[in-house]
Formats: sequence, structure tokens, C-alpha cells
Amino acid sequence: GAILTVGRPLDWNEAKPKLAYVREHGVSQFIAHYARHKEIKRDALFYGDEIEYGLFRLDAASKKPYLSLRGAEVRELLANREVEERRAIPESGKVTWHPEYGSWMVESTPARPYSGYTDDLRRVETNMRSRRARLLAALHEDEIAPTVVAFPLLGVGDSAGPGLENKGPVAASSLVPDAVINPHPRFGTLTRNIWSRRGATVDIRAPRFLDANTPPDAGDIAADAMAFGMGCCCLQVTFQCRDVEESRHVYDQLAVLAPVMMALTAACPIVSGKLQDHDVRWGLVAQSVDDRTPAERGETSGEVDPDMARGGVSPLRTSRYSAASSYICSHKQCGHHCAAAHYNDVDLEIDELAHKQLVDAGIDDLLARHIAHLFVRDPLVLFEGLVEELDDAVATDHFENLQSTNWNSVRWKPPPADASEHVGWRVELRTMEVQLTDFENAAFTVFCVLVLRVLLSFDLNIYVPMSKVHENMARAHRRDAVTQQKFWWRSHMVRPDRGACPSHQKGQPCSVHDDAGAVVEMTCLEILTGKGAYYPGLVPLVLVYLDSIGCDPDTAQRVKTYVDLIVKRASGELKTAAAWTRDFVASHPAYARDSVVPPETAYDLLQRCHDVGVGAAHEPSLLGPEPKVAPVRKENAYNVPLARVHFQTSDSLRTLLDQYAERANLVRRRSELAGDVVRLKADLVRAEAELKDVDDALEPRSQGLSRPASMQRMRASSDGTLSVEILSP
Repeated sequence: GAILTVGRPLDWNEAKPKLAYVREHGVSQFIAHYARHKEIKRDALFYGDEIEYGLFRLDAASKKPYLSLRGAEVRELLANREVEERRAIPESGKVTWHPEYGSWMVESTPARPYSGYTDDLRRVETNMRSRRARLLAALHEDEIAPTVVAFPLLGVGDSAGPGLENKGPVAASSLVPDAVINPHPRFGTLTRNIWSRRGATVDIRAPRFLDANTPPDAGDIAADAMAFGMGCCCLQVTFQCRDVEESRHVYDQLAVLAPVMMALTAACPIVSGKLQDHDVRWGLVAQSVDDRTPAERGETSGEVDPDMARGGVSPLRTSRYSAASSYICSHKQCGHHCAAAHYNDVDLEIDELAHKQLVDAGIDDLLARHIAHLFVRDPLVLFEGLVEELDDAVATDHFENLQSTNWNSVRWKPPPADASEHVGWRVELRTMEVQLTDFENAAFTVFCVLVLRVLLSFDLNIYVPMSKVHENMARAHRRDAVTQQKFWWRSHMVRPDRGACPSHQKGQPCSVHDDAGAVVEMTCLEILTGKGAYYPGLVPLVLVYLDSIGCDPDTAQRVKTYVDLIVKRASGELKTAAAWTRDFVASHPAYARDSVVPPETAYDLLQRCHDVGVGAAHEPSLLGPEPKVAPVRKENAYNVPLARVHFQTSDSLRTLLDQYAERANLVRRRSELAGDVVRLKADLVRAEAELKDVDDALEPRSQGLSRPASMQRMRASSDGTLSVEILSP
């Protein structure tokens, strides 16, 4: 969720003279904060998820979906309801609701993080279901909130709402009105300052999917506003680590895992009413917040602006939204796999002054370079009265200003400065796409938790060169990447025993044993289930881990159900949400196979997504043959107190009692009639059986028998009359 500050945000021209101060003091704040918290030890495992939702209005008369721009209103309603419930029953609070970029969006997290006990692995899905139910309870009758990544018609016609005009002063977009931006001043300022620094509105391009009737000269899908990226919904998971050293190791391992998890959760095949030839949102978001100047993008030489980071002219490889740029683990406890620097084979842009400041303060080079890389960017939103006025010894606002607007695939998170309860060193996995059901979202959350526990408990690592991580991110974008692409992966997670190697026994070289860091290309299925003799696969390791810790049978069975879903996604037996969406669009009668998603198709798609999410419909190609999602009902959203009931008059109580007495009589009479029906049906079955016996006796040929001589002259008519033929002597 976004960090909101109350106050007046500064426009870009107002903020520019203060940028250097914020960058310099942001580094000072990190140094002081790091010194205060670096000795935290033995923190327990906690983790939590974030799920983002879009609110949509379905117009049944026109069969057209619209954005419902009530995100702030709905969030306030939900937050107030949580406060009321906690006031009445302190332990019953389940959800915290957060603002998001789009005015049609809300974000949810569990009110308290999940613990490191197996029972909480089952609580994840239960909590997600509660959140969905509570959100449903806050919607109007014509609104839905399916967990889809993107609104399929964003930027198409009046889909933001009738009467709203584009080309507003904030986004300056020709496709969407400013009304789609969250009304809090931070979001509008962030939007305006990004394109102000860039020198033009953002330029988003997505490769168009070429269907049978797509014009050959159609070109890429184009969009021009931050909403097309930051309006995408995702699933994020944050882990609290034991200490700062473990957090740095976890960061590195999740950086490798991030592209694979993105491919497994792919769910974004539609952009601005058109089918794209990618399956995920990541590239869209990266382009939507790309504030680099033309010189930083390598398009022109540019003029130095002394207020901007590195003069605003030094080349930057990527947008602020990108894959992790470097590994940061250097602690000795990692043993043979602490050589993170060995795998940092990508040139890392850093702010040299920030790097020197960090190293001089005793920060090791790997971490100093990671932090200095954040400061090659400029802060985007400054608030009046919260710049020079802050005390660097206790505040972290300037550091967090840069940290929170460097949106990478993994985020390393120091303890917050203002937490009311103890919070330790954390790492956030940010690449997963939100899934249609809470069953799926829980499955991927729990799987990530267990993979991390496996890596830490068994002292394993999955390092590959950082350049390969970036290549994996590019491959994960592609259509059907989960089954059609291969990803660079470590061939073994522990150095194999050379003595057991047949090649070494013969005195021959062996690539597996001679190169402890060998990487090979693997499919997602191989990464999950194993390849060759030395790589066992993540799934078998997870199951071994659960067995080794003595996991309770109920949790173990639930995890196996989750793992089964994920493995079948990787094998292609089950579809990703992206593949399922493509097939839905392709089979819809209104779709003309021209890559354009008609409003009627989008309407039916969103309705189906909603029905699947709440358990009102089942999609075997997505979830398997057996239904996995029990109905989610808004009526079950909140606890109902066993309160005393007060009636204004005795007559009203008597009327109610009479009504229930009459109902009791009807229930009793219904039970009697149901018993009569059962008895009569039994009598009917017996009579039909006896009738068959009589028929067989009258017509035994039907049983393959000949009629006795004495019966040859007897005939039976349909009305049951018997007649006997009298033979002449």
C-alpha cells in the first residue's frame, strides 16, 4: 500500500531545488537507522500478503462494464467497520484496508501477520476469503470486485464513467480522465511529477496479439498514463527474517525466484481493450512510471540540470520499476554460497557520493552499492514543511521517499521507524499476479513461504548470474511462458559429492562437479519437480521439509492440494489465468478475432471472473475437475454478536412468536408429508416388482423359457382380462 502523508505536496518546479537535500539526507537517515537496528537478532518468522482489487460497475442494460470510482469511499467504509468490530471483540479484527493508485482500487492485508507455525498455512486462505466477503458487503448491487489484474477496457471510450473528460491537468492523458487517480494529493502529484521530470507523458507500448483478422499494420498497443500500469492488481508477499544477515540472503534467493513466480501466475493478456502478446503486467507498469529524461534513456545527449540526480543526463538502463539489480548478501554465515558478488555481472549505476558516504560509515560494499543505486533517482513527491524540518537522527522519510519509489521485483525493507509494535528486517516478493480465487492466491503465498523455509533450513541456495535473472524476467513476459519458455536455473543447490561421480572415478572432467555454480535452462515444471540426478526440484524439497518437521496431517494435505495446482500449471494440465482469459475471449460470440475485446465480451468476462472468485461457478481448466472454492457470501463477512433482542411492545413479540409457531407447524407437516411420500414410493416399488413377476409368469418367453402346455391356450389382454381357447375334440 502507498505511504500517505497529510500536507501539501510540491509540484515539480517547487520540489526541484530541494531534491539534492533529500538525496543527501536520505543517505544519512539510512546510515543512522541501520546503526540503530543492525543488531536485531533471533526475530521469529512472520509473513503477510497484499491483495489488490478493482471495483467495477456492470450495466446490465447495455452489457458494458465501467470502472467504479468509489475506492476511497469503500476503503473508508471497510476501515470503519474493522474499527467497530475490534472495539467490540478485540481479537476478531481480520483485515487492514489500504489505498491504491487507482480511484477504483483498494488493497487488503491481514490485520496481523501469519506466524511461523504450520496451522497458519491454512489460515492464509481463510483470511483471504474473509477479505473478499467483507469487500462484497461494501459494494452496490451492480458492482463487483473480481481479483483480476487489469480492467480490460481501461482507456476505451467512456469506460471510466460517462461525462468524464480526458486531457486533465494531472495525467495529461488522451485516453483516461484524471478522475481515475486516487483523490489523495500524493497520487496526483506523483503522476504529474513523473511526466514533468520525463519531459512528456509516459509512453507505454505492448506487443499486439495477432489473431486471424487482426490488420497486419495494426502495430503495438499504445497507452499514455500511469493508470495503465499502476492500475494493475497483484499479489505480494512479505517475510520477516531472523536478522539483517538473513534478510539479505532471503533477498538474493527471492530475486532468482521472482521471474518464475511471475510466469506461474501470469494473468494479464488484455491492455486497453486489446489482446497483447505478453501475459503479464510487469512491462506495462515499468513503462508507466518511467521518469527518465531523454538523455537518461539514451535518446539524446541532453543538458545538465544541477538539481537532478547526476545532472539528469547519465544513462540509466531501466525504469524505476524493474527487476532486482544486484545481490546483497555478504555475511559469513552463508558459508560456501556467500559469494554474491561473484554473481553480480550487471553494471550497476550508483551515486558515487552516496556510495562513499555509506562506505565511510562502515556499510559493506555490497549493501552500499545497493543503497547508492536507489539514489541515482530523484525523489518524486515532497511535502511542504517535511524537508529540512526533519531530524535525520530519528526520521527516515527521505530514505523511504527513494526506497518506496524504486519498485523492484524484490524489496529489502529495514524495520519501520514509527512502528507501534516491533517489526524486524523484511523482504517483499513483488512479481506475482493476482489470481481469480482465494484458493490460488493462498496456494502461491504458501508455496513461497515453504520454498523459503526449505532454502534456509536445508542451507541451500539458488544463485544464478544476475544477467540470467534479467533474461528470465524477459522470458516470463512472453505468452504461455510457463510451458513454452525455459529459465536459467542452478543445476544443483548443494555441491554434489565428487567421490560418487562416475566421470571423476574414471579421471574424466564433469561439468556438474567441477563447476559448483553451473546454471542450465529448465522449464518451470523441471524447476518445480526436478531435472537430472543432482537437481531434486522445489516441490519434493517442500514435501520432505513438511515431513521432517512433523507437519500436522490437515495442513500437509492442504499444502499438497496447493502444490498440485502449481505443478499442473507448470505442466500445462491446468491453464494460467492469462491462457484461460484468452480462450474465453476467443470463444465469445461478440469477438471478431481481430485482437479487439468488445464491451459485451469484457462484460461477460468480468462477470465470469467474479462468479469463479466467489465460488458461484467452477472452471475445470483453471482449477481442476473438483471444485476448490466454497461459496463466498457477503452475509458471512462479519461476526454476529449473540445480543439480547428487545421488542418495543408485547404485541410485536407475540406476533413474532405466532409466526414462528406457524412455521413450526408447517415444518412438522412437511416432515409428515415427506415420510408419506417415502412410504408410498416404497409401496410402489414393491407393487411394480410383483407386477413384473406376474407378467413373467404369463409371458415366460421374455425370460428365454417356453410356455407350459397347460398355459398354451391362455391369453392376457392389456386390461388384465384372461381368455382361454377351447380346443375341439
